Amino acid sequence: MRQIVTFLVLGMAVISIAHSGDYSAEVDSSRATAREFMQTLKQELLAGMQDGGPVNAISVCNLSAPGIANTYSVRNGWDVGRTSLKVRNPANAPDTWERSVLESFEERRRAGEDPAKMEHYEVIRQDGISELRYMKAIPTARLCLACHGEQIDSTARERLEILYPNDQALGYKIGDIRGAFSISQPLDTAGK
Repeated sequence: MRQIVTFLVLGMAVISIAHSGDYSAEVDSSRATAREFMQTLKQELLAGMQDGGPVNAISVCNLSAPGIANTYSVRNGWDVGRTSLKVRNPANAPDTWERSVLESFEERRRAGEDPAKMEHYEVIRQDGISELRYMKAIPTARLCLACHGEQIDSTARERLEILYPNDQALGYKIGDIRGAFSISQPLDTAGK
């Protein structure tokens, strides 16, 4: 059953791409951007944790993460960000397409797939514009637990309550899907 589910989920992306043309270069550039975003954010979070523990890491996510996403968005002319089924920042709430992909990631995880390897992409047409939509799952690592886990330091919890009064991004365990990097690339469909 797991193989069938995985095939169907992956097959949908391949069919969508196959009918739209060859976008392997765009997919590769999305992968590279998601990887850069992940590495940059991780470095900032590690530095924040070393400089002031979880409270400082919360400030990194609050202030630095949107700036990092904006840097990649401006550099590439794309929409680059993070989203989750349990958001901390309401500005990161998933759109309908992202929610569907995040739900499929959860199904794939329950079927035994490693979240660190999960991605999904497809070409969609919206408002007369074709775009490549790409998502890369963010697995919950030990570093994440200080601010997203089941046991959060009281000082960190107070800071979270101030910054995010409607925080849903709590109670994660290592290996859970924390969310995903999400990238939308407008496409020039001429010749594809």
